[in-house]
Amino acid sequence: MTTDVPTRVRRRRTRPAAQGPRRTGRRVSFWLGCGLIAAGLAVLGWVAWQLWGTNWLSAQRHDDVRSSLEDGWSDGQDVVRTEFGNASAILRVPRFGADFSVPVLEGSTDQVLAAGVGHMSDTAEAGGVGNYVLAGHRVTHGEPFADLPELRPGDEVHVQTREATYTYVLDTGGTDLVVPFTASWVLDERPVNPRAGGVQPPAGVGDQLITLVTCSEIFYTENRSVVFGHLVETIPADESPAGPAP
Repeated sequence: MTTDVPTRVRRRRTRPAAQGPRRTGRRVSFWLGCGLIAAGLAVLGWVAWQLWGTNWLSAQRHDDVRSSLEDGWSDGQDVVRTEFGNASAILRVPRFGADFSVPVLEGSTDQVLAAGVGHMSDTAEAGGVGNYVLAGHRVTHGEPFADLPELRPGDEVHVQTREATYTYVLDTGGTDLVVPFTASWVLDERPVNPRAGGVQPPAGVGDQLITLVTCSEIFYTENRSVVFGHLVETIPADESPAGPAP
């Protein structure tokens, strides 16, 4: 009798395939995607900080500088040293709202413009003969001049110092004049537009002028919007309805 003996069949073990170019490419794409997502989030975070974070921080700085000014004026100081720069005045523009009250610091450094409005170097003092030039951000860092394009001829600008409150009336509007950032003539004691037919500060308004300067566009631009005005009233601090400066 014949007995069938089962035949054992050997199966070859399948070896893992070596990592080929396709799998390696997938890994590279994955990590590249992660990197792009992280970079995108970082950019969004930076934009959010610029648009909201710097405004919040500058609002705190405005309060700090105003408080320092009040304390310094009480001690008889015309210019008060703060950690952000030397402060000399408080700017109020009714067109910007009843609560608009921004400190004026000397100079135009990034630190100064992040804490208020900058009084440009080598220009007249508030209420003085010549051209009192103020520069401020239109966006970020408190954006004090965000609404500058809304200004109209006839609008008032009030500058309070320890000695007096000076009221200027604007002669041009916020969209009347745009110049390159290199147009230094707007800082002159008596500005004269070199462009034929260009916007000029009106003649016959006196020798005590004010000029407001900010970026002409919301985001980065090398052009500046410029507004001119002239002094119409000076009220000494001790004659002000609110009394002398604290």
